[in-house]
Amino acid sequence: MTATTWYAHERDRAWTCAGPSPEALAFHRTLPGYAVTPLVDLPALAAELGVGRVLAKDESLRLGLPAFKSLGASWAIHRALRDRDDREPVTVVTATDGNHGRAVARFARLLGHRASIWIPDGVHPSAVQAIEDEGAQVTVVGGSYDEAVAAAARAADTDGAVLVQDTAWRGYEEIPGWIVEGYSTLFAEVDAQLASAGIACPDLVVVPVGVGSLLQAALSHYRRAGAPARTAVLSVEPEAAACIAPSLAAGHPVTVDTGVTVMAGLNCGTPSSLAWPYVAHGLDAAVAVSDSDDVRAAHDLAAGGVAAGPCGAAALAALRVALLGVGSQDRRAHLDLDADSTVVLVVTEGSAANPVPDLEDS
Repeated sequence: MTATTWYAHERDRAWTCAGPSPEALAFHRTLPGYAVTPLVDLPALAAELGVGRVLAKDESLRLGLPAFKSLGASWAIHRALRDRDDREPVTVVTATDGNHGRAVARFARLLGHRASIWIPDGVHPSAVQAIEDEGAQVTVVGGSYDEAVAAAARAADTDGAVLVQDTAWRGYEEIPGWIVEGYSTLFAEVDAQLASAGIACPDLVVVPVGVGSLLQAALSHYRRAGAPARTAVLSVEPEAAACIAPSLAAGHPVTVDTGVTVMAGLNCGTPSSLAWPYVAHGLDAAVAVSDSDDVRAAHDLAAGGVAAGPCGAAALAALRVALLGVGSQDRRAHLDLDADSTVVLVVTEGSAANPVPDLEDS
């Protein structure tokens, strides 16, 4: 399967959005176990890539789980269930290729509810076991992530349960919007961490993309009215499921056939309808990375003290595509990067969530 490795997009520099509500951050601060996740300085990578600083936002331990997904799941379940008149337990339903489903299962259980999790083919057995260990019922769908989403939506409608899905479509946008609001906590933390280091804002943020909800949260944050205009945002997907560049080229969301990738949590072939306007107006470039480059990036991050899983390591793999090799000067110019620039890699999961293959196996 082939994919466009680099796609330069001319964002609308006059476009701004309302930005995220601070309500989700306030909620997260009330949760047991909440702590700001580390922003790890990686000077060796900065030297390799010819920029001032490379910083990894390490989401390998977030609210007791090995991925950022708990931010969205906790807030969305809280919002979806807090105003119900009926206080009886319900079944919370979602589709997942790993971390989102585990987070939904965890917070459903903590709030006294059941969880029904639908997964596509190709999810690592350890991820499936982790979801089951949260007490959830797991159903394997013999197909793609998009097919698992459709199956979960049908199950929620039939059972009268609550669907907490992190992708949106026409008629289903409120709960995915709450998930995006939950993810905004991550970027608010980055602001505070950079400020404490005397940095006003990042010059580039690299965001791994599945359906695009985390990317929407990043763009909502960095394209909000009053935000510094200089921050570029770069998306990264696996070559096996790269739908952002084709969507940008077409001018509307498109679905691509997905293959097999070690980046299971990014193996999604359709962008969220809710995320699309932010992507179309606010994204600077999209990158697709190979499994072999991703695995190398994971091992290099581990050497720097960041235990990244395959999805989290994709950010470094994408940065190398952008800043190294033939044509890199044009790519640097497009992103407006120089030797003093600060780059933030969003490392979305730890290796405890999804094990990293050995280099010789990739």
